Amino acid sequence: MTTVPAPFTGDQYLSLHLLETLVAVLPVRDENGMPKAISLGGDLRTMITSQARRRAERTHSRNRANAGDGPLAGYAMGLRTREWAKITATALEARGWRPAEAISTAKGVLTGVGLKFGDKPNTADLTKVLLFAPEDAGQVLARYLDDNQDVVSAWTAEFLAAQTVAAEKKARAAAKRRSQAKARKDGVLAVDEPGPDGDIAEQGAEEKLPRLPKAVREAVLTALAPRDAIDIALYGRFLAEIADSPNVDGAVQTAHAFTVQPAEHIDDFYSAADDSKLDRRDRSRAGALDYLDAAEDAGAGMTGYQSLVSGTFYRHAVLDRVKLRANLLASGMDADKVDAAAEAAEREVVDGFVNSQPRAKTNTTASNGSLPKLVMAFDGKRPFNYGLAFESAIFEEDEGPASLQATHRLLDQHALVIRKRDDITPARLLTYDLAVERLLAEAAANGTLPGHAVDRVEHLTRPVGELDQQ
Repeated sequence: MTTVPAPFTGDQYLSLHLLETLVAVLPVRDENGMPKAISLGGDLRTMITSQARRRAERTHSRNRANAGDGPLAGYAMGLRTREWAKITATALEARGWRPAEAISTAKGVLTGVGLKFGDKPNTADLTKVLLFAPEDAGQVLARYLDDNQDVVSAWTAEFLAAQTVAAEKKARAAAKRRSQAKARKDGVLAVDEPGPDGDIAEQGAEEKLPRLPKAVREAVLTALAPRDAIDIALYGRFLAEIADSPNVDGAVQTAHAFTVQPAEHIDDFYSAADDSKLDRRDRSRAGALDYLDAAEDAGAGMTGYQSLVSGTFYRHAVLDRVKLRANLLASGMDADKVDAAAEAAEREVVDGFVNSQPRAKTNTTASNGSLPKLVMAFDGKRPFNYGLAFESAIFEEDEGPASLQATHRLLDQHALVIRKRDDITPARLLTYDLAVERLLAEAAANGTLPGHAVDRVEHLTRPVGELDQQ
């Protein structure tokens, strides 16, 4: 009999706040390749979307767990992709299935549960939506299909035949519509006169495809269900295409990051050299070519512009500890394992929040080497977002470095809140910056530090009582 874990008695929410200074980077961009921005307090600020941050943190944790590193080593993780049919087909081929049969079967059963595939040759084997499922979903599904090959193959043959008939009927109806439209345009057919083959809507009606056998459908849904994938419990998923596949309301909330000072964008002109042209030019200078050849090889191989941003960003995220435990229990995890898994996930969430960066232009800006100026973590009975501490932009020419001024504001904001509320704890504070380190030490010495300075990321999740005893 499944046991129910004891109710969580600690503070429900872990609030995370971070200041980081990035120089000449482009972590996220819009459809035109430009930096994203938002207006706050009358000033334009550079923005890094929560979507970009969540993906960076989620993949950081997944990669560490899969490599056997960090607190989630050994736990199952998820994969968000459109390639589940191809993954399943590859697993079927490893079991001896012919490639054409493997991919048609995988696509067939996924279509049978409600997923749709692309219409173009390069997307025909890709679902139209990204599907977040356990990493082993393809292997789990392939094992069931292989074990029940007779039933599955019989249904797939019937399904493909019906699908072909439906596609041919649809193509004929489309051709008739085009023909009638041309006839009306040429005046051969009146605008409101039906064609010789009757109602066009009826001509285009699709035949009903055979339903997936109930046992097969349940096996597909089981393979794609969140199960014990920790990152699905953390970040959630929404799958509208399959009505009876469980959606998950994630336990992590993430805010858009924004600069504490007005946006600083530049359009950086760059030129790229053509190695072959430069080699010929160098040889010409040595007398190997005449001056006409040298003139043709002058100039850059390519030129262009790239947008870059600089600034100190404020970031915020929240972990709902109660929701995380509920998600893990709902996924089928044994009740006596839920607390240990949730505590490991909490430590990994904090590590990802501190150490991950969106990968856009990583090679040309080295942005993933940045370290935070300040990380603040505290517990509460509700989330606390301190973004409006920066409603008034910081102007460095008047106030000095934005990161230091932002640190003062963040500390003062937390001191104000803990003085006026009893549903929040003092903060755990971590810095990798010498100037901020001195600032924290001075505040601790004069008794104004609203919490405890810590030296390592893992200390950010320590209970306040343990830090009080240090």
